[in-house]
Amino acid sequence: MTDPNARPEAGPQGRTQGADAPPPEAGTTPVAADAGHPVADEAGEGAEATMEQRLVETESRAAEYHEMALRARAEMENLRKRGQLDVAAAHKYAIEGFAESLLPVRDSLEMALKVEAPTVENLREGVEATLRLLATAFDKHKLLAIDPVGEKFDPNRHQAISMVPAGDVPVNHVVSVLQKGYLINDRVLRPALVTVRGGA
Repeated sequence: MTDPNARPEAGPQGRTQGADAPPPEAGTTPVAADAGHPVADEAGEGAEATMEQRLVETESRAAEYHEMALRARAEMENLRKRGQLDVAAAHKYAIEGFAESLLPVRDSLEMALKVEAPTVENLREGVEATLRLLATAFDKHKLLAIDPVGEKFDPNRHQAISMVPAGDVPVNHVVSVLQKGYLINDRVLRPALVTVRGGA
């Protein structure tokens, strides 16, 4: 049996083991478990300052991007308006080049009318010179004549006036051209009026 009045045994370093621990040594101050967390407070303030700095930088970058977007939008609007003006000008002055090339033709005709006593020969020379000026203007602006004598009838470029029997021309080919047609940049401006060989 254990004696209830017995004193607890001392440990290996002379300290008493058991529930009764020795009091702290004199001159020592017990360390508090939490003395306001000075290190944690500093870390929190540093994180808060970093977050504020990031927020300022983000707001500055957002304002910069917003300004860039506004400038781009204004530029696009200016381009759109300029494009509309260019298109309107193109429609309005589309024939300016062609009209300029026709001015010499008009000058030639006016000069011919100023001759007081023209001969038939002079009139013919004047008409031929005027026709050459007109042909030059047509060539310059890709205005080409359709003169399909002997060619196979093409309903996209030719307009048949009548069917005629012609032994020397194959069937469904153009026999004669009553009025030339014209192409402008490979687009039919006016079909040629033609007669076509009929028959089997």
